[in-house]
Amino acid sequence: MSEAYPRLFSPLELAGVRLRNRIVHASMSTRYVAGGAVTDRLISYFANRARGGAAMLVTEPLNLLPRQRNPQKVSVLDPANAPRLQRWAAAVRAHDSHLIAQIQDPGRGRHQPGRSHEAIGASPLPDDLSWTVPYALSTEEVAALSVDFARAARILQDAGFSGVEISAGHGHLFHQFLAARSNVREDCYGGDLAARARLLLELLAELRRVCGKEFIIGVKLPGEDGMPEGIDLETAAQITARVHASGTADYLTWCWGAHSSTLDWHLPDLHGPREPYVAKIAALAQHAPGTVIGALGLITDPNQGERLLREGAADLIMLGRPLVTDAAWGVKAVSGREADIRYCVSCNTCWGAIVGGSTLACDNNPRVGSDNEVDWQPERTTTPKKIAIVGAGPAGMEAAWIAAARGHEVTVFGASTDVGGKTRLHAALPGGESLSSVYDYQRLRADKVGVRFVLGARARAADVLEVSPDAVVLASGSTPAWPAWLPDEYRDAEWFPDVRTVAARLLGRRTREEGVAVLVDEDHTAFTYATAELLARCFSSVVLVSPREGVAAEEPLVNRQGIQRRLAALGVQLQPWSQPIIDEGIAEGRLRLRDVLGRAERVIEGVVLVSHATARVPDLDLLPTLRAAGVAVHRIGDSKAPRSLLMATSEGYQLGLQL
Repeated sequence: MSEAYPRLFSPLELAGVRLRNRIVHASMSTRYVAGGAVTDRLISYFANRARGGAAMLVTEPLNLLPRQRNPQKVSVLDPANAPRLQRWAAAVRAHDSHLIAQIQDPGRGRHQPGRSHEAIGASPLPDDLSWTVPYALSTEEVAALSVDFARAARILQDAGFSGVEISAGHGHLFHQFLAARSNVREDCYGGDLAARARLLLELLAELRRVCGKEFIIGVKLPGEDGMPEGIDLETAAQITARVHASGTADYLTWCWGAHSSTLDWHLPDLHGPREPYVAKIAALAQHAPGTVIGALGLITDPNQGERLLREGAADLIMLGRPLVTDAAWGVKAVSGREADIRYCVSCNTCWGAIVGGSTLACDNNPRVGSDNEVDWQPERTTTPKKIAIVGAGPAGMEAAWIAAARGHEVTVFGASTDVGGKTRLHAALPGGESLSSVYDYQRLRADKVGVRFVLGARARAADVLEVSPDAVVLASGSTPAWPAWLPDEYRDAEWFPDVRTVAARLLGRRTREEGVAVLVDEDHTAFTYATAELLARCFSSVVLVSPREGVAAEEPLVNRQGIQRRLAALGVQLQPWSQPIIDEGIAEGRLRLRDVLGRAERVIEGVVLVSHATARVPDLDLLPTLRAAGVAVHRIGDSKAPRSLLMATSEGYQLGLQL
């Protein structure tokens, strides 16, 4: 047992199964499945997190019904998967951990573009996001669901799985049966709450009948979904009491939001409080006395987990995104190496990647899904070199610490006095706090492996060449391009700062200025909208202008919803399909907007500031001189092409291994 975290690393028994600690990997889709088959990469992902300290791991949703044929989910009924399922469970058991399979069907719910043509549901009512209208199951077909799910659960039990978790929230099929909003049936599965909960209760009973007592059955229930005639806290409490009264659930947890305008609730970021749902979970737990309770939602630090257990708010600490970011979260915590944890930055890049059709990806873990993630160290090189890295942002820092850990002599040049580059500025903006963990971790690693830093002045080619480098890495970032709509004569005017300049200028301002601040959005990334929030705190009115149809087009849907909700709450006016026209009227605070669809112009009065978030241009001032000197030059991050934090850490990692 850990001295620092005695409760977090204390054992717990569930359904006769001993958990060595209270850390649970919550269900996260990986997209490591190929054609419905269990793959080596999928097994490796879960084995690494078992080895890294999680006592129980909940899989992503599996294909458990005959009708479920999603090739991105494991097909449990496929006989070819039988030995692979056994290998998967055994790989987790080898580390004294337990694998739990998630039971789920999305029903009508869909958050990818387009409609689902194979959807089933309680009633033929449209999904709030995709407008998918499902096939409404007959009474007999609903009854058959419990039998089919339990049959598949028995296959998993025989393969070595320790239990199942029913995903009854998030707007998925069971949630759709529970909510009056999506269930207008007139048979025994619709009507009052007792009837709407019948499917869930029948499934629980059938699972226990088929799989016996020594088989963990967990349920993730809907907490609040934020929708009219949906699930509110009172209804969630009633559902909880009914599930508890059945005597079949070994643990309970709750989730928030639905396939609707509240989809973002189930993956909270730092625009709100940490642990936003724990108090509500504790309140709902009062309706299931004696049942093991899992805490879920924006818990990232071992101290949080220990405190929640100490306060009696929960019995299990369920982590999704944090264990994606660091497979060794538990091992590092129990050994007193919390500073070595790569912390989740709650950016939801992982969600955006899997929904976008890619495999799981992480801004702060470029090795996610690799064979050996737990306490990984790069192999030492047999040919050490001198490496000069220009730029101390996330791309350069990732390359620096990995290259130095391999035995290279690394010097990093940074224009600022601190590392982090433009990400450090983003971390100071609303909701960006956790981004600091990216470069804080990199600096810690770099210092441990002897990286030399030259900070506080923009590097000249002569400075770089003075260290006699065998290779130079340009990670110098990028600069916002000059807007095409802004005449060159205004380059030195204080009225037209780029989005980075205005963000840095306004940080720390306590007073509010009268007048309209206009932000022209040709970037559509999180930094721009964090700056828009800052502007709303500093000016009496803010207008966000975009030549596109809306805002946050480059952000995952779960982030985009939050961005749009916050901007609306702050009174930020959105002006889509528009572009500024700068003429003599700007001197009097009058800005004309051209409608890019050819409709009538609009005029904004009282303008005191026009900022612009444009496409970025790589900073390559040193490139010609360095190439002329005959030095091998590598470009990564925004210096290669302006993109995301994910690409910065990924390319830094890859180059660090290649040098």
